[in-house]
Amino acid sequence: MFFSIIVPLYNRPVEIKEMLSSLLDQTYKEFEVIIVEDGSKNKAEHIVDKFKNRLDIQYFFKENEGQGFARNYGFERAKGDFFIVFDSDIIVPEDYLIKVIEGIEKDKLDAFGGPDAAHSSFTAIQKAISYSMTSPFTTGGIRGNKKHVGQFHPRSFNLGISRAVWEKTGGFKLSRRSEDIEFSIRMINAGFKVGLIPDAFVYHKRRTSFAQFYKQTYNFGKGRIDIYCLYPKELKPVHALPAVFVLGLAFLLMIDVINLLTMDEIYFLHILGLIGNSFLAIYTILLFLHALVSTKSLKVAFLSVIAAYTQLIAYGSGFLSQYAQKFITNKKASKN
Repeated sequence: MFFSIIVPLYNRPVEIKEMLSSLLDQTYKEFEVIIVEDGSKNKAEHIVDKFKNRLDIQYFFKENEGQGFARNYGFERAKGDFFIVFDSDIIVPEDYLIKVIEGIEKDKLDAFGGPDAAHSSFTAIQKAISYSMTSPFTTGGIRGNKKHVGQFHPRSFNLGISRAVWEKTGGFKLSRRSEDIEFSIRMINAGFKVGLIPDAFVYHKRRTSFAQFYKQTYNFGKGRIDIYCLYPKELKPVHALPAVFVLGLAFLLMIDVINLLTMDEIYFLHILGLIGNSFLAIYTILLFLHALVSTKSLKVAFLSVIAAYTQLIAYGSGFLSQYAQKFITNKKASKN
């Protein structure tokens, strides 16, 4: 099996160097690498050139259109039987392609997704974010894993499709934001077998600060509503849990402020506040303990609590914001 590894790139030359270095160590050698620079100002061509004598690699530069269309650009130029899409901020384990072949052959997959993990070299914040993105206490429980909720939809940081999938579907139809979920839905609707290969994981750096992480997951929340508008049946109650969490936090904060200002004047609100704060405290303690067991680090466990709250609040806020915007837009359209 010959693989075409396709990586869209936008202003991240340092990341691509580390990713390409990890590909040098692959035990399975039948692959090419296609780097698609998507209109970057900080180009990586000089870094890619250093790998041309060690990898079967091509570099292309195109105008900025977003990662979805950059991947399509790579698909059009790929020679492989199977196309693998990576984000630039990953490190690939040396046996990755072997695990992919085993998974494809075992389950007769036309397309697959793999999980992500934290590498020992990652910063404490990156490890905390990785925990949050895979934890059963956050939206990690609905993103896709061994016990995922509903139909598994591969994510584009670690995704593979056969050439037949590309030829029939035409690749990504959305350029940005939830483009991978939309693509996965179309693959499944077209009759292709899509599944998770649990052992085909990559080390995913994601964001290096909580501010960047907030912005990323805020867009994830907005993207879920975008998918709902295209495929209404794909929105499940579980997808709204972060939004419920945000509304609950806002309601609890309002109660706490009222209780602080009124002291003992409203007994019912004091009881409600006590119950709400108790549940929040229990959740936080369980989250911390689970993170501590998972990461084996007090520092990472503490940061994991911050990452989890950041993720839930950002995702829920993006979800609510986009839902409200679509609701207002639809209401205006119905009046006209």
